[in-house]
Amino acid sequence: MQRLIAFGLIQVVIMVYAPLFGMTAMLFKSVSLTVLILPLLPILYFYAQYVATQMAESSQQVQESLSMLAAHTQENLSGIRTVQAQAQEENEIKRFFKTNNQYASAFYEQARINSLMTAWTPWLTALAQLAIIVYGGNLVLTGALSVGDLIFFLACLNMLLQPIRMAGFFITMVARAKVGVERLCEVFDAPPEIIDRPTGEAPALIGGAFVFKQASFTYPGAVVPALTDLNFSIQRGESIGIVGRVGSGKSTLLKLCTRLLELSEGSVELDGVPIDRYALAQLRSQIAQVLQDPFLFGEPLSANISYDDPERALDLIWDAADAAALRETVLTFPEQMSTLVGERGVTLSGGQKQRTTLARGLIRNAPVLILDDCFSAVDTETEEHILSRLKRLRAGKTTILVSHRVSTLRHTDRILVLDGGRLMESGSHDALLAKGGLYAELERLQTQGQRSDFEPELV
Repeated sequence: MQRLIAFGLIQVVIMVYAPLFGMTAMLFKSVSLTVLILPLLPILYFYAQYVATQMAESSQQVQESLSMLAAHTQENLSGIRTVQAQAQEENEIKRFFKTNNQYASAFYEQARINSLMTAWTPWLTALAQLAIIVYGGNLVLTGALSVGDLIFFLACLNMLLQPIRMAGFFITMVARAKVGVERLCEVFDAPPEIIDRPTGEAPALIGGAFVFKQASFTYPGAVVPALTDLNFSIQRGESIGIVGRVGSGKSTLLKLCTRLLELSEGSVELDGVPIDRYALAQLRSQIAQVLQDPFLFGEPLSANISYDDPERALDLIWDAADAAALRETVLTFPEQMSTLVGERGVTLSGGQKQRTTLARGLIRNAPVLILDDCFSAVDTETEEHILSRLKRLRAGKTTILVSHRVSTLRHTDRILVLDGGRLMESGSHDALLAKGGLYAELERLQTQGQRSDFEPELV
């Protein structure tokens, strides 16, 4: 596309105006010579159309093969430790060569089609010049045309044929650019999964009080609902714990709170207003999320923590790091907050990455904080330190915490127990233990150090 804009547009001007001037001058000098080459023009036109169609299809295959090759390479580089740990280097090399060969085959086919235009076009234009020389030379011998007029006619003919010679290169550029634009349009024209339809009745600042009324959600193509008929409320300033088996719908529930998913049935209200009446930017800017799978950018540590506001003061960044039990770790780094963490935080351990994303969430001081099992890679002692600071920092603000550890959940005001997408139990830590249900069973198994199917859910 860049080559078409930078170079192709200039050629378009030449290919339009040069033939017009050349054809006009040729008609002025000799109508009979001009008529002689006219049959060649439609032949060249239809031939160019055929090649352009073939080139577009070939370019599509090249683009798709190149995308697969790039994705495969990125996947291998990102998961290189897993590949090495499983001793799968040879298999991955074979997979790479297979993907690379597919790209090479598509590229060679494109080169073959391109050669059809670049190889045959000069022959056709040379044939036209030969016909003019033979017929025009005969006119010169009979005195019907002067030598000067014939030379001038050949010069004008070259102005007509030169763009035709360049047509192969230009058609290739246009075909490739067309495929690239179509692929971009597929992305730009894709309808949004979540439609932003604010009504103006939502408050500018949210308080953090949620109400779920018969809320249900089913993933597209799924038969069994992920969540079924949920009815509960979260008060402003309340800390809520959520626990459940794998696939019980914990992460799905959190995504409904920020409209990353749209309800299938029922409703979710935030501060008494249906959540779909909030502008998405307004809603998500006031709800801080810390996910189980931490994602860090290849930027300095300070930039990752203050991601939402790069101009934030360094003192605030250090305060957030302290609240996430990250300060002592950062002080051991030679460049401290200026340390580059690498792509996806590759230079940090799992616990350090989770605490960095936790600091990113805490620094926003949002009315609602969502923590999706973000202590899974943090030891118990560090977790206790973080939770004690968190309780003070989040006083009066809503906090929703998903965890598989009872030691974490007991710090919350109320705990919701999910199973099979349904709300099975709700209450404080002590009340649920006294009830002797699912939560009590989880606490018993963890206390005894046994395995439980209450495992952290991957987001």
